[in-house]
Amino acid sequence: MTRTFKIFAALLSYPTEAIQAASPEFRGVLEQEGLLPVGQQLRLGHLIDQLATGDLYDLQERYVSLFDRSKSLSLHLFEHVHGESRDRGQAMVDLQDLYARNGLEISAKELPDYLPLFLEFLSTLPLEEARALLGEPGHVLEALRDRMRKRKSIYAAVFRALLSVAATNAAAGIADIHTEDEDPDDLEALDEAWAEEPVTFGPGEQGCPIADQMVAKMNAPVDTPERQGGQA
Repeated sequence: MTRTFKIFAALLSYPTEAIQAASPEFRGVLEQEGLLPVGQQLRLGHLIDQLATGDLYDLQERYVSLFDRSKSLSLHLFEHVHGESRDRGQAMVDLQDLYARNGLEISAKELPDYLPLFLEFLSTLPLEEARALLGEPGHVLEALRDRMRKRKSIYAAVFRALLSVAATNAAAGIADIHTEDEDPDDLEALDEAWAEEPVTFGPGEQGCPIADQMVAKMNAPVDTPERQGGQA
């Protein structure tokens, strides 16, 4: 298990008392595993300190204002790949099945492409496999990093760190992103965007080609040293 991915998941989750209580341990884990350069660890350390010492209600309000009010900052990966279209439905089902086959059961209230959930899943895989899978939505992570920078958000550090760890898929680009970065202060535009038909997914839905490609890569395990050694 790579605990750095679990820390990424916690940092991108809605702040809770449990996360706040655990956050003082995050720095030590990042330093011990050493997946990030020192500069990246320091940038993440500012967010970790805020989570550890800040007022919980203020932290929660900031989180909701940032991630829940703007579709362009959604933490649901496939939303950026193909919006709320049913075209991504089969890919969602495939991803949920992949989690189940690897022993990760999710509740009915959680969508499989929720980034913190995806990161929790990656934490259970061999490191090189996890890095390869994290690189598949690399263009989405890049777009979110740039949008966080535009807002001067401290959360930009998390996406910089994710891209630092990921084996980024160079074939994909920002042009493949289907969410536009709206003005976060334009409440009327935000209300109109959230009035779209909600996503549904289930058997028989046609998959989104880009999302399907991501899931196909997830279903093709990487030959890691650990696995190669086990076959010797």
